[in-house]
This record gives sequence, structure tokens and C-alpha cells, in this order.
Amino acid sequence: MPRRPFAAVCLAFLLAACSTPTPIEPPNAAIVPNAAIVYVIDRGWHTDIALPVEEIAGPLATLETEFPGVRVLTFGFGERQFLVNHEKNLGSMLNALLPSKSALLMTALKASPQAAFGPSNVVTLHVSQAGLNRIEASIWQEFERSVAGEPVLLANGPYPGSVFYAATDTYDGFNTCNTWTADTLRTGGLPMPEAGVLFSGQVMGPARWIEAHQAASPRD
Repeated sequence: MPRRPFAAVCLAFLLAACSTPTPIEPPNAAIVPNAAIVYVIDRGWHTDIALPVEEIAGPLATLETEFPGVRVLTFGFGERQFLVNHEKNLGSMLNALLPSKSALLMTALKASPQAAFGPSNVVTLHVSQAGLNRIEASIWQEFERSVAGEPVLLANGPYPGSVFYAATDTYDGFNTCNTWTADTLRTGGLPMPEAGVLFSGQVMGPARWIEAHQAASPRD
């Protein structure tokens, strides 16, 4: 069998990491009693985490001030050059497989996530207050900060109410936007997979599983 060119294989891997394959089932862990809401948003190849602003009590609340009337803040992780510069040529996609700088896209929504992205693309999960605090802290720690301690703004985002911030983690073919979403949700006590998450389906499948089990279980 002839070998595929290395560049083609790498490109196929990168594109696969931005697709939605069959979800895997999350571990059989107990659902954390609810006190707060966290949204998980399916953007096709990408996943976001969204938090209602009335529940944000930590440093993340400082990001609300520039957006009067905001109801929800969404956060998504990605490769900095690919996100900010919109470079989608072969070279930029191959470079994204290698360790590189990252960015966070934050979007301030005046509508609900369901209205903004469609009900079928939004999963609503319940976490304890302590779990929400850990999720907030994890997101805040991802922001690269200036000497003054403020998040480093890179550019305006692709639509009104969205901005790019510099992130501290390294992006590569094995640490994707979906890896970051799963890891962040897991800090809140949600039973997301602990390893091997590259695809959006590997986030949304477990998230829907948790949502269904929470809906079927009595909550405190």
C-alpha cells in the first residue's frame, strides 16, 4: 500500500480533531448536587463553556464591565494564530499540530445561549457552588495577564461582543479546544473523560449523558 504524504496525514489529523465523531461515554461517576448552572456549547468542530453573569463572583466578573446588559459569558480555547489571524492555509493548519501559543475567545451574550446558538447545540449542567468556583478559577488562570494583573487583550473577535485574549496554555494536536473544555468542566466535579479528548463529540456526548442523568435524578 503506498504511503500517504506526511503533510496530508497531518492535515487529515488536524481536520479530524475539529470534527464530531461518535461520542464516548463518560466514566460512571456520581453527579455533583446542583447549586449553579454551566452551559456547554457545540460549535460544530469547537466547544465553548458559558456561565451566567449573575453566578460569576470571582475575578472573571471584571470582564463583564465592558458589555452593558450582558447575560452570559462564553469562553473557548484555541490556537492563537489560527483564531486571531483567521489563517486557514495548509501551513497554518499544520503548524497548529505543533506546540504553539493559544488564545481565549470570550463572547458576551445579551441573549440566552439557546437563543444565540440554537437549543440543540446547548447542554445545561448543574454543579455545586464550590464546583462553579473551581471552574471560574480554572478559566481565570488560563488568561495571560499583564504586569498590572489584567488579561492581555489581543484583538476584537469575529462578531459584536466578542474579544480575543492571550492564553497561557500551549495548543497542539493533542491539546485542543475540546481538551480544554473537558478539563475545565472536570475541575468543577463533572465526570468528564480524563484523557484522550480531542474531538467535540468527546465533549458533547458525555455532557449530554450528564445532563440526562441530572434530569432523571432528584437534586438538593
